[in-house]
Amino acid sequence: MFRNLRTLLLFAALIAVTAAAQDRRSRIDVEQYTIDAEVSPNTQSVTAKVAVRFVPIDDNITSALFELNNALNVSKVEDDKGKQIQASRNQQDFTVRLSFEQPLPKGQPVTITFYYDGKLTGQEDSPVSGIKFAAIHPDFSYLMYPARWFPVSGYSTDRFAALLRVKVPMGYTVLGSGLDSKQTAGDKNLYEIKFERPSFPGSFAVVKGQPAKVASEGVTTALYFRGAEAEMVQPYGEHIGKAMSHFTGLFGLPPYANLTVVETEEGAPNGYAAPGILFLAPRGIGKQVNAKLLANQISRQWWEDLVSPTTRNHLWLTNGLAAYSELLWTEHASGPGAMESQLRDTMVDSLTIDTVPVIQSARLEDYSPELWALTGSKGASLVGMLRYVMGDDNFFKTLKAYPQQFSWKSANTDDFRKVAETVGGQDLGYFFIQWIESSGAPEFKLEYTIFRTQKGFRVMGKISQDLDTFRMPVDLKIETEGNPEEKRVEVVGTSSEFSVDTFGKPKNVVIDTNNRVLRYSPMVRVAVAIRRGEQFAELSEFGEALKEYQKALETNRTSSLAHYRIAEVHFLQNNYQPAANEFREVLAGDLEPKWTEVWARINLGKIFDISGQRERAVNEYNLAIRTKDDTQGAQEEAAKYLKTAFERQRRVEQ
Repeated sequence: MFRNLRTLLLFAALIAVTAAAQDRRSRIDVEQYTIDAEVSPNTQSVTAKVAVRFVPIDDNITSALFELNNALNVSKVEDDKGKQIQASRNQQDFTVRLSFEQPLPKGQPVTITFYYDGKLTGQEDSPVSGIKFAAIHPDFSYLMYPARWFPVSGYSTDRFAALLRVKVPMGYTVLGSGLDSKQTAGDKNLYEIKFERPSFPGSFAVVKGQPAKVASEGVTTALYFRGAEAEMVQPYGEHIGKAMSHFTGLFGLPPYANLTVVETEEGAPNGYAAPGILFLAPRGIGKQVNAKLLANQISRQWWEDLVSPTTRNHLWLTNGLAAYSELLWTEHASGPGAMESQLRDTMVDSLTIDTVPVIQSARLEDYSPELWALTGSKGASLVGMLRYVMGDDNFFKTLKAYPQQFSWKSANTDDFRKVAETVGGQDLGYFFIQWIESSGAPEFKLEYTIFRTQKGFRVMGKISQDLDTFRMPVDLKIETEGNPEEKRVEVVGTSSEFSVDTFGKPKNVVIDTNNRVLRYSPMVRVAVAIRRGEQFAELSEFGEALKEYQKALETNRTSSLAHYRIAEVHFLQNNYQPAANEFREVLAGDLEPKWTEVWARINLGKIFDISGQRERAVNEYNLAIRTKDDTQGAQEEAAKYLKTAFERQRRVEQ
């Protein structure tokens, strides 16, 4: 989902630009928004009056800060007596600062009203750089919470109720979170949407036409897809019903069982979840059901809308549990093997940023790949490790107890830990200190000696790693001439000894055979270096990308994937001879993953076509077809260039 949206940046550079993104504790608690808005599709504009009721949580508050989209022009802000409040805009951080003449009494509700208007075409500077969260078009519109289209305090952490009244021209329908009603106001339709529970309502869509309603597993989904995506309503509706049913069994009753799904547009996030409503971009919908995206977004009905983190330092409770829900769906639909393979990829993603503790995630920019790697991928990895530590029975009881205990509330890491400890009956403080409060991951080294005993054999040895505060159970597998023996070793500190008796003669000892622990190994270091190189390549930072790929080759000279990525860089820079050399190295390497062979052949064919060697190019395309590997449409690609020679696109000089 989010990996497509923006490319990962180098962490060292990130620190310099995200100092202002530190978690700022709001001094007010917003309780209720009453929003009166009129959307004009033809002029792509919105006019709004928003009453905000909040409670000061500190003494002597003389100012309050709200985030508001820069495209919206504030005409005035008034108190509950109609007296104007001084308001100043800061375009750099999308904020409006209110200055009060008298300090606000702590704990006493205050109501202020914003008046503003503006155009939201989707081309404006977004509060989340590069991602469209709001756009008004003649045929459809969407205004999501992250767009800050209404004044927001405590973004993504301060839960609120909302009464939304939206006026639109005849022929349009407004879709949002909550109970809705419709009435006619002159030549306009007025929709009133009420959401009385504290959550994150306020996102809505304006659409034309009727939805496609699909019933599946007792769930009815209303889908508003346009154009080519309209063909996907049936499979999406059926899949959503199945996923809702499965997750309800795992997590308990959701705030909404029947969802509304709205298509947005290119440039919007692949998926965004609000209470009872999902927003999906065309790229996210695709030509096949995007099961991972749906699992992530549907699960947020529990992990974001029903319960959410108290501060952005605890975002892993939302993003990590949502990402792990992707894995749970894969396990349910495709089996444990597919889930374990996906988890390994998730662990690699999490290690692309391993110097920031999860509990400091507020340091990272909203929607940045670094934030997703830390809170999503590493969050999912540690949820998986918690399952390993607790066992399935207690783990799934925890996943159900947590949203039940904190329904319509905020929670933090300690709250989640206490639920897990109560369910499991064990102290998990060491686990959360290691994986939430600390950074880095271990790399295990194994030493052992085999002794003969009267009853067979004994393996005695030690597991060492370089994190002094580390504590984690780790499984050992002793492969013998007969049945293998398994033992769980509590690894504490930098060195832990073990002893295992076997009947058959030991042949090998393997540590963490099922990859349950987030850790480095030579293979993982290669994967992480390649992933970082890919991130630089997407930014066209080819020099830095090559450095990362070379790091991978320093660990594994036969890595076909590392050679392939180097070849890609040379090919993109029109350095065809070095590219051809590297594609040859791909074919001489470990051919992991398998698709590297077919695409190395295809790209060699392209290089030969470019250099006027058609016969050699045809040979490579034929060899590509013989692999029978159709990853990313490889067979169609090879067949196309068998018929017509590949020609490179030439730049047009301006």
